[in-house]
Amino acid sequence: MTREPHCPPSHNDLTLPLRNLSVWPRKQLVNSSPGKPPDSSPHRGTKDPQGRRVRRRRTKSVPSTHDIMMALNPLVVPLTALLILLAPRPSVGDVEGDDYDLNNAPDWDNLDPNGFGESYDYDDLDQEMEVGTLAPPGQKDPPQAQGPSEPSEGDGTPAAPSLAPAPVPLDFKEPGLFGPETGLGMPTCLLCVCLSGSVYCDDSDLKTIPPLPKDTTHFYGRFNNIQHVRNTDFINLNKLKGIDLTGNQISDMGEDVFRSSPQLEQIVLSDNLLQALPWLPATMRHIDVRNNKLTSAGMHPEGFKDMSQLEFLYLSNNHLSYIPTPLPESLRALHLQSNNIQSLQEDTFCNAQDRSYSRPHLEDIRLDANPIHLHLFASSYACLPRLPLGGR
Repeated sequence: MTREPHCPPSHNDLTLPLRNLSVWPRKQLVNSSPGKPPDSSPHRGTKDPQGRRVRRRRTKSVPSTHDIMMALNPLVVPLTALLILLAPRPSVGDVEGDDYDLNNAPDWDNLDPNGFGESYDYDDLDQEMEVGTLAPPGQKDPPQAQGPSEPSEGDGTPAAPSLAPAPVPLDFKEPGLFGPETGLGMPTCLLCVCLSGSVYCDDSDLKTIPPLPKDTTHFYGRFNNIQHVRNTDFINLNKLKGIDLTGNQISDMGEDVFRSSPQLEQIVLSDNLLQALPWLPATMRHIDVRNNKLTSAGMHPEGFKDMSQLEFLYLSNNHLSYIPTPLPESLRALHLQSNNIQSLQEDTFCNAQDRSYSRPHLEDIRLDANPIHLHLFASSYACLPRLPLGGR
């Protein structure tokens, strides 16, 4: 009985790395049919029908695709890098076209501008362009500005003098998106702050009142360099109710500056250089002219008489020599500190003909720092709910 020689498996039979085969169970190397448990019989001792002992050859299990991919995955990156290194590289001489010399710099002084691309004839564009606005018939060219004529050599005509440019007016004609133009290069609502009818121009280095939008209700121009207020500064502002020009250098105001403001209620002109007050409408509620140079001669006679809604009148730190009378019944506060008031009239606050007359609203009268002896004029304030403060 002959025995078949035992031959070890060749290298071609090993389809996977040995390190991956070593982890497989030994029983998986034996091929088994589907649905049948693997053969656990020993590899020796089997006989053929004639009784001869036959050695059973080991069968190999075919690995799945997933196992092959997992085994080859560590080799992908090294193989890719190797292919990139071994790939042929194009040389500078392989570039089609001109022969580029990287060692020598181009001669920029002798470059030919006609050698780059195709030239384009821009004269052809004149035939394609159309002008949207045509000149009137008979006028082909626009008239050119004529400068000052030069004198001819024989006529003796002197040259026309050149005119200086006209100053830019601050008045406006038409309102813009951000209010009327100020003549200073920007509209009022860009130079100042416009918010719900109020215009704030505080500390803006203004020298004049800027043109205001027609819907302005309150104007604040505090702490500027305004010196004069013209009659046209608040013209046509029918909704104007309040003006505050505190901390300027206003020395005079137009007499009719507030004539076109029928709803004006509040005027603040403190810390200026005013010597006289303009005409004020009867709708006033609050007047503040403290820290000026007002004199009694600069006040309108009976200027406050018809102001039936006036509640606050501040005239302190001026040069007044007497209290402006008559005062409206609605007045609640009257400040006259630091003036030159020396006496009071019997009807300054009360009614000399009616001893039962009283003024219940006027509770705040200040006469501090005035050369007056209040105890000498007791009948002048007998109708008041409180005694005036100040005096000697």
